[in-house]
Amino acid sequence: MSKAERTKQFIVEKTAPIFNTKGYAGTSLNDMIGATGLTKGSIYGNFVNKDDVALAAFDFNLKKVNTIIGQEIAASSSYREKLMAYTKVYENYFGFPFPEGGCPVLNTAVESDDTHPELKKRAMEAMISWKNRVSSLIEKGIENKEFRSDVDPEQIALTIIATIEGAIMITKLTGKLNYRRLIMQSVEKLIDDLK
Repeated sequence: MSKAERTKQFIVEKTAPIFNTKGYAGTSLNDMIGATGLTKGSIYGNFVNKDDVALAAFDFNLKKVNTIIGQEIAASSSYREKLMAYTKVYENYFGFPFPEGGCPVLNTAVESDDTHPELKKRAMEAMISWKNRVSSLIEKGIENKEFRSDVDPEQIALTIIATIEGAIMITKLTGKLNYRRLIMQSVEKLIDDLK
């Protein structure tokens, strides 16, 4: 890795938690300078502008989440267990090296809805990719006779994702961790009812 690539990676690693916590609009150049210890010229010598840094930070945070989920899925043997990996991670995300600030897809989707088309596009692509991964697990579970054949994989995948993201939002809003557990029990029941 060249010096420029290392510097760029350093900037992303240091600013990703800020963007995920404060959002795009709330993250200032001074925040980026404070987090990295670099000058404005150093930051913008490696990135075109704040948008460019924000997109790289989103990708970094998303990769972190996908790696955690991927490892839990890989460690599971049945398709039921693979789906339950989502509830395990999102219910206990403080126990995993989750990005500071929580789910980057939820955070970015909410903030960028009307303010940042490129970030909105990234969040949408991440959501569609997540839906496709969950749908694929359900389809394979049907093929493997673990789940009923009358199950609609896309509908269940969307419901699982919406419920998980809703749990995160409600828990963050209220500060009540037991709400996340209660909602995750509903996701677990939904998965168990696929049999």
